[in-house]
Amino acid sequence: MINVRKWNPIMAFALSLEVALFLGCGEDDVVEPDPINGAGEVNILTGKITESMTLSADREHLLRGVVSVESGATLTIEAGTKIYGEGASAGTLVIHQGGKIMARGSASNPIVMSSDQEVGKRSRGQWGGLIINGYAPTNQGIQAGEGDTGDFGGENPADNSGVLEYVRVEYAGIEFSPDNELNGIAFQGVGSGTKVDYIQVHMNQDDGIEFFGGTVNAKRLLVTGARDDSFDWTDGWTGKGQFWVAQQYGDDADNGFENDNSSKNNDAEPRSAPTVYNVTLAGDPQGPESGVGLLIREGAGGVYRNFIVTGFGDAGLEIANGSTIRLAKDGGLTVQNSIFYDNSGGNFAGATTGGFDVAAWAKEASNNNSEADPKLADAFNKTDPDFRPGGAATDGSVKVASPPSDGFFSPVNYIGGVDPANNWTTGWTTSDQN
Repeated sequence: MINVRKWNPIMAFALSLEVALFLGCGEDDVVEPDPINGAGEVNILTGKITESMTLSADREHLLRGVVSVESGATLTIEAGTKIYGEGASAGTLVIHQGGKIMARGSASNPIVMSSDQEVGKRSRGQWGGLIINGYAPTNQGIQAGEGDTGDFGGENPADNSGVLEYVRVEYAGIEFSPDNELNGIAFQGVGSGTKVDYIQVHMNQDDGIEFFGGTVNAKRLLVTGARDDSFDWTDGWTGKGQFWVAQQYGDDADNGFENDNSSKNNDAEPRSAPTVYNVTLAGDPQGPESGVGLLIREGAGGVYRNFIVTGFGDAGLEIANGSTIRLAKDGGLTVQNSIFYDNSGGNFAGATTGGFDVAAWAKEASNNNSEADPKLADAFNKTDPDFRPGGAATDGSVKVASPPSDGFFSPVNYIGGVDPANNWTTGWTTSDQN
């Protein structure tokens, strides 16, 4: 259920995290002026949502503690709706197995999930984030999500957890305990029946977007300013992706992609082996922290095509662990038709396990990779970025790989995550850093 309750900042700050995790739905109270921007009404959500409901755009909504959508319930969110996570109670939105989220924003009216702090005082880690749990397979069976966010995994690769379309998640990733921070969006055992398109995760404390197994496909993803990895996966994610962009803020950042299969068993099945086309990964050449652009390790495989990787401090591409190297040699891992340019630690990492030469492998003629300038318009600009490519990414000097014609992928004639003639990252996204 939803509660329209009086906003009491003193009481809010008195709530401990432990209490917040077990909050139930309280009694309704009077409607007060919206505490976030001083106008309108605010709905305060607590506890479990057990019946289908709609969050309307005519008022704002506050997550107090962990708010969960239970099996059999659907949470519908109207275009233009603003949802805030309460920092004092670690406000978090969890979609449990069997529950659904139907969040359809638009380019002119995106759905925004953000911090409850006022503009100018927002920063990473001020609320929990969005977690979706599904019944799709993982290579660890059924498991518990990070931060006690529910079980996920199963035997239904076509599982449907709903729709995310034109959704922004900002300033999330609150720390539940040391080394236990939430991702901006966690897809945990999410199935291919779920639609994910036009998503931004901005200024997250941990990873921007992480896939824990599952088969979900995702199009047009933008991660900006994540403190850890921009995109991360493990435990057997086998979905598809196209048109992804990451921009690091080098004050605190790690890798562009961090791709794992399983740290417990590098050869666990199903193996993390997604198919991903058209990605731009922009590190931060001016910042003190900017790791590897594309890090593939711990038995992860997959197909990677039409990438631009630039501006990273450690390396553009690194392949690690014996299991992953065997896949690279045997064709279970391919990185092709991509540009690695001006990564200060080297476009390709040095020799790894068994003397495997990453640069020699990447530069094999059949892979069609290049170190030419993709002439990105203004990819390192943190206030008004422009990820449109030019040069070698568009003039035919680097062969463009044609994606599969399977109903998910779109045909392209350029390298990178943004069409030079149609910039999908503008108009509905943000670059505000506080």
